[in-house]
Amino acid sequence: MCKYIDANGNIVFTNVAPDKGLRKLSCLDSDDIGKKSATPARTTPTPAGFPRVDADTQRGRDDVRRRVLSEELATEEKLLAEARTSYANGAPVPLPEEQANAERYRDRIGRLRQAVQLHERNIDALKKELGTTR
Repeated sequence: MCKYIDANGNIVFTNVAPDKGLRKLSCLDSDDIGKKSATPARTTPTPAGFPRVDADTQRGRDDVRRRVLSEELATEEKLLAEARTSYANGAPVPLPEEQANAERYRDRIGRLRQAVQLHERNIDALKKELGTTR
């Protein structure tokens, strides 16, 4: 693969013989294309005075985080159950003020559906987060 420049300054890459009028800038061997560099990426060492957390402290923090996430999950599951009960599969009993106004009834059904979907998404996110805890 070679990099060329034409008379107008446009850059052209090609792996076949180019048209006349192109000036070669550089080429790569086909063996080099797609290979990673032989030298590993440099990492910056941690500064000497950088604070460190011992394993017991980190384990305690992880336990607290896991407990908080578990409590949030239990709360969301309870709220989802309540929202599903209220939603009643899209056919909740109309309230007295909604019997004369179908639009209000449809609006309430939409809000209830959104609440169910929100709690389902929250539960999925919490389960995913709990799966990544140490």
